[in-house]
Amino acid sequence: RPQRAQTTPHPVRPLQISNWTTAPMAATSSPSTAAAAMWAFAAAACVKLLLVPTYRSTDFDVHRYWLALTHALPARQWYTDASSEWTLDYPPFFAYFSRLLSLPAPFVDASLVDIPVPAAPPSSAYILYLRLTVAFSDLLLLASILLLARDARRRQRPFLALLLVLWSPALLIVDHIHFQYNGFLMGLLLLSLHFLEQGKDLAGGVVFAALLCSKHLFLVAAPVYFVYLFRHYCCGRGLARGLGRLVLMGAGVVAVFAMAFAPFVYYGQMQQLLSRLFPFGRGLFHAYWAPNFWVFYIVLDKILAFLLRRLGFSIEIPEASFTRGLVGDSSPFSVLPKVLSRLLSPFYPREEC
Repeated sequence: RPQRAQTTPHPVRPLQISNWTTAPMAATSSPSTAAAAMWAFAAAACVKLLLVPTYRSTDFDVHRYWLALTHALPARQWYTDASSEWTLDYPPFFAYFSRLLSLPAPFVDASLVDIPVPAAPPSSAYILYLRLTVAFSDLLLLASILLLARDARRRQRPFLALLLVLWSPALLIVDHIHFQYNGFLMGLLLLSLHFLEQGKDLAGGVVFAALLCSKHLFLVAAPVYFVYLFRHYCCGRGLARGLGRLVLMGAGVVAVFAMAFAPFVYYGQMQQLLSRLFPFGRGLFHAYWAPNFWVFYIVLDKILAFLLRRLGFSIEIPEASFTRGLVGDSSPFSVLPKVLSRLLSPFYPREEC
């Protein structure tokens, strides 16, 4: 009986799970991921179009007025005009951004750029135009997300990360119902982080400075940026080179702030501008929702007023209007003194302190 030739079994190749996770994802910056992000962004844009006729908060009136203000009046009047209660209280770069958005507005509806703003309800074209400015400004957010996805070292869930950002309820509800341009501003922040991820610290610091000149709420992140850039960009390179880099970074940041504020320094309006950006009468509770000292100061005043009234003291508790969107002195404190009123009096108008 002839013996069967012995054959070695064909080796079973182990399952290459890593090829399923890392290898395809190594092309995160490839057209597949970019196309997925585009589809997610397009789907979110369709939802935003469905939300056009929905509820509009007072922020809609604010940006409607800022659009008309920056188009109809010269820059020297942007921070002094009081023809509306929705006075401009964002830094100059955002004012320039509103000016840019206002350029096509007269072709849509001439009343978009009228000062004072008409009292009649806005037309459907008016509403659609302002809603679309928010949606299109989110293109910067999309671009920044794609850049960060390309930079990421671990890309196991790139599409999920894109989806969570582009479909963020905060951006859909706040930006497109409540009406804000936070997607555009978050895009600036993510662009700055992209430059830091690439090791381009100078570009990252300059972009973050531009963000601060667009919305000063991001000042809460400034200490983190300062420590990181000082440690990563300036330190550990020798004294001379470190000082040179510190001067270079400072010059870049100063140049950005000069572009934003120099015209208003020339017009002699820095005092008025600062009183708009930091309205101590209204309270930094509204301007900075982050848990900072000012929030606790206001809450402490409310608690003390309540307790003193329960103990029999005659304390008048004002309306809780510290969260209103108006610039100015909205409500006095009940127990605690107005913060920094004497210290800031040389720099602020008396009614703003």
